Amino acid sequence: MHGYVDCHCHISAGDFDKDIEEVVENSKKAGLLALLAVAEHVGEFEKIIELSQRFPGFIFPCLGVHPVQEVSPEQQRGASLQDLDAALPIIEKYKDHLVAIGEVGLDFTPRYVRGETDKDSQRQVLIRQAQIAKELDLPLNVHSRSAGRPTIQLLKEQGVEKALLHAFDGKPSVAMEGVKAGYFFSIPPSIIRSDQKQKLVKQLPLENICLETDSPALGPEKQVRNEPKNICVSAEYISKIKGVSLQEVMDVTTQNALRLFPKIKSAVRP
Repeated sequence: MHGYVDCHCHISAGDFDKDIEEVVENSKKAGLLALLAVAEHVGEFEKIIELSQRFPGFIFPCLGVHPVQEVSPEQQRGASLQDLDAALPIIEKYKDHLVAIGEVGLDFTPRYVRGETDKDSQRQVLIRQAQIAKELDLPLNVHSRSAGRPTIQLLKEQGVEKALLHAFDGKPSVAMEGVKAGYFFSIPPSIIRSDQKQKLVKQLPLENICLETDSPALGPEKQVRNEPKNICVSAEYISKIKGVSLQEVMDVTTQNALRLFPKIKSAVRP
């Protein structure tokens, strides 16, 4: 393998509107072979598809409804089945182009959930998207902030076999339950400033690790726009923690990405 795969990235974010060509070019120079563009809400579905057509064989689309939906820039709420209803026709329309359903999951951060009803609403949205992924034979690209254990539990209950848990913020012992279920965990560049992510990588087998940037968030520096080119920051730090060569981290994480997302293989030639 001679390159990386960014398994979770918000390349459709407004932050990249002005210099998308340059951002893509710089990421390729940094060794990126493919980038999975994830969605948060139905409003960006068409943009993600357009970007995947503008950068074919490099940007690969994932569509899904994120557990947190924006009412306004200041106000967010948990996702509901109505949000999903709006998304379903577009997922159906582009189903043959998708490499995963995502970003989906649970987010039990107190400011988004007022109680069990809100949590249950998010669960219903995730269950339905897990069913869709199964029908389409696609993996899930999963968010689980402040909800690591309930997310892994729900995925297992739903019989989900193919899942990427992105930027997992739970305990390593909980992550290991995901490893037992055959799930993968992607690690963002913010690992260089996160004790929790460093502990997680220590415990996780390299065979279950993928790379991500979650751009424009979770960069090496707080409050600075993250870019896909920073994928090598994740890889270098993992190689340091694991005591293996950078080449091995590249080979294994790219192989893992291919196993989980077989539809990206056009971009990754051994």
